[in-house]
Amino acid sequence: MSTFPIYDQAGKEVGTYELVETDLAKDGTINKQLLHDVVVMYEANKRQGTVQTRSRAQVAGSTKKLFKQKHTGRARAGNKRTGKRVGGGMTFAKLPKDWSFRLPKKAVQNATRMALLSKFIDGEAKIIDKFEVAEPKTRVVTDVFKKLELDPAKSLLAIDKHDPVVWKSSRNIEGLRVSPAIELNAYDILRQKRLLITKTALDSICARAKDNN
Repeated sequence: MSTFPIYDQAGKEVGTYELVETDLAKDGTINKQLLHDVVVMYEANKRQGTVQTRSRAQVAGSTKKLFKQKHTGRARAGNKRTGKRVGGGMTFAKLPKDWSFRLPKKAVQNATRMALLSKFIDGEAKIIDKFEVAEPKTRVVTDVFKKLELDPAKSLLAIDKHDPVVWKSSRNIEGLRVSPAIELNAYDILRQKRLLITKTALDSICARAKDNN
């Protein structure tokens, strides 16, 4: 069990949070290979795979042999669609490919919790008691991150549930990512250098982890 400070939106410490490592990861350890595999999965699923080149069958042109095989004094040649000639088809044409794959759901969930735990172990996470914005104003969000000594361009803000006002106030800040707790994943957590998470969001993640264990 580790204790972490809880801050308010003014940057002042208002309490502590006792985090039980085994609630997020089995034996409280980080499986780096699992994190690597999950990140590779997310990256692969982002690939479009729409690359394509034309084969000999897809290039316009006659299939007639350009000239006879022998007695011309020239090297033998086939039709003009051959891959050896300019404008011909590719010998081994590239075709569209689906790069996506899925790991077991349980493994993806465990990776998300391990990624979250790794942020606390590495001292890259801060807990805030609540994150409330009365009206859509970017300055309110930037002021909170400034008081907490966090760079919003390199941060992930995890809140309990979707808040349209918080989202609208954050969308103009380049690099800042906002995510409800239910939508967090290992890729987003590891991609951002710092993590700012609300107490209620962390409570809900830990509660779901206990139910699934």
